[in-house]
Amino acid sequence: MAGGPAPGRSLAGRRVLLGVTGGIAAYKAASLARLLSAAGADVRVVMTPAASRFVGPDTFAALTRNPVHQDVFEATDRVLHVRLAREADAAVVAPATANVLAKLALGLADDLLTSILLEARCPLVLAPAMHTGMWTHPSTQANVAALAARGAIVVGPGEGPLAAGDEGVGRMAEPEEILRAVEAALGSPGAGDLAGVRVLVTAGPTHEPIDAVRFIGNRSSGKMGFTVAAEAARRGASVTLVSGPVPLPDPQGVAVVRVETAAEMFEAVTARAEASDLVVMAAAVADFRPGEVHPGKIKKGDGPPQLALEPTPDILSGLGAAKGSGQVLVGFAAETEDLEAEARRKLKAKNLDLIVANEVGRPGTGFGADTNRAAIVGRGEEGTPLREWTKVELAAAILDRAAGLLAAARAAAGSTV
Repeated sequence: MAGGPAPGRSLAGRRVLLGVTGGIAAYKAASLARLLSAAGADVRVVMTPAASRFVGPDTFAALTRNPVHQDVFEATDRVLHVRLAREADAAVVAPATANVLAKLALGLADDLLTSILLEARCPLVLAPAMHTGMWTHPSTQANVAALAARGAIVVGPGEGPLAAGDEGVGRMAEPEEILRAVEAALGSPGAGDLAGVRVLVTAGPTHEPIDAVRFIGNRSSGKMGFTVAAEAARRGASVTLVSGPVPLPDPQGVAVVRVETAAEMFEAVTARAEASDLVVMAAAVADFRPGEVHPGKIKKGDGPPQLALEPTPDILSGLGAAKGSGQVLVGFAAETEDLEAEARRKLKAKNLDLIVANEVGRPGTGFGADTNRAAIVGRGEEGTPLREWTKVELAAAILDRAAGLLAAARAAAGSTV
């Protein structure tokens, strides 16, 4: 579009204040600074005294090509915290520790960063990062709720490895996810390209019961589907997420339906698919289930049970057969070999518009991992070749392609997106 930002420069001409506080996740703020700069933003970094114990200011100065500010009494020709607050088009704090969240909720201003944020009137994006106990403490939750009620955009935290070898909820959102939140807050091109679109996403495994305590399942964590749902919501869509049994928290702004079995997922999806403009089937639905479910617990002493399996409903094939005019249907194929060939076969057989060929069966990709090695295959085109993605990157690429297909379909029908 004439006069618009160049591709990949979604924040061109925008000034973004990046606040870095004293948590171990501060190292990820360097990647965020790089991404913001690459998107065209003029990034001004403000570090708390504790932050510099984790990452040096010279790192941020080199990445942003701007001086890094740390002292509220730094000598300038104007009052520093006022100038930085009024110049910023958006502010982002990453990581946002429990301490800084409490200060912001209470309106304290005892250092440069909190003084700036108390003065600023621009959009504020917060990326919390802390141990699980700190995040789930009622005081932290009350502070986050207060900040969100005032308009702050809270991104994450996610679940995964934490400091000191711990694991749980409290991990800072990935830099790509935070970047997209900043883009959305500033109304950057692409941030609202799904406004008015009704999106249905599935995620996670299904558990097919053998008896009262055992089931047939798979290793799907639900992370991919949850990431797609969150990304679609950030881009303005009305999103419903049908999820199998996973411990992930509901994405912000997404209606979540929790199910257990393939039959329950079939019912939940088919009841909502016709009214959806875009359906993304990221769930790893079990292909088979026991023909009979033992009402109690099968005793170990009785020996191995003889399981007679029967197929579960092929939800994706059913959606493809019933797909309405203008609806876009995206499937996933988890494969260990011949990824793209198998994806193209399924694309045609199931009447899909796009399919994501996802490599599984090796460390660092697929089920449970934070990265995927995947290709995106469409009809009559080369598609996006096999490569490694973060789940946030892959979700964005899928929705970029889907948004284009929806726009083309509506244009062909004589309407506008």
